[in-house]
Amino acid sequence: MVEWTGKQFAYQQVANDLRRRIAADEFGTGQLPSFGDLQKTYGVTVTVARTAISQLKADGLVVSHQGKGVFLTPDAGRSAAQLADPVEILAELRDEVDRLRTEVGELRQRVTTLEGN
Repeated sequence: MVEWTGKQFAYQQVANDLRRRIAADEFGTGQLPSFGDLQKTYGVTVTVARTAISQLKADGLVVSHQGKGVFLTPDAGRSAAQLADPVEILAELRDEVDRLRTEVGELRQRVTTLEGN
């Protein structure tokens, strides 16, 4: 269900949850629920559901075919995993920066040692 606190637009909440679900491979058939099902699941209007799907299209995660439905793109799961949890991505980037700082520090020590000889 969508929280109506004003912290994040309803369509963004729905799109974020769908990204999470895509990354978790919850849509094994490759087809997302209908707009009506999204309305029921999230307690939103069809406009909110459509706007959320538009966000997923902009992300390259889904394509739609009028009268057929909304379908996942071939690499949607991997792409959604990268988009679904920005906190996790930020943590990974911090770890990488820490690793690089350590390596640069070690290289500085080696250069200092070599220049001293």
